[in-house]
Amino acid sequence: SSTMSLSEAEVQSARGAWEKMYVDAEDNGTAVLVRMFTEHPDTKSYFTHFKGMDSAEEMKQSDQVRGHGKKVFSAINDMVQHLDNSEAFLGIVTPLGKKHATQLKIDPKNFRIICDIILQLMEEKFGGDCKTSFEKVTNEICTHLNNIYKEEGW
Repeated sequence: SSTMSLSEAEVQSARGAWEKMYVDAEDNGTAVLVRMFTEHPDTKSYFTHFKGMDSAEEMKQSDQVRGHGKKVFSAINDMVQHLDNSEAFLGIVTPLGKKHATQLKIDPKNFRIICDIILQLMEEKFGGDCKTSFEKVTNEICTHLNNIYKEEGW
């Protein structure tokens, strides 16, 4: 569906939760990617520059990993700012989904992996309430991305 399933109160609390993570966008974005590459090493195969990196320490120091971590967090931040405007939200999610499906050929299950790691990190840093208030947002993002993938023939 094209409408968002979040109430105004849910949008506000999700934004509050995300704000805490986004203050340290580069470090937290990097931590999320490093955890993904470490726990799901197959995800590294999509990133030619990261393939040879085995240690988490090496990944943490990598400008490419840091750069992409920041990029991921910026994209989510744009989505979070538009949770109350489905047209604007889809305007961000749609091209992102299309690019990952057609050009980059990223398996859509990786979006769920990255969202789950973001939620884990939120819980570790800021507690369960923080995680809970952002869970619906990650579900929205993943649902919309999966729909775009279906449209692209995945």
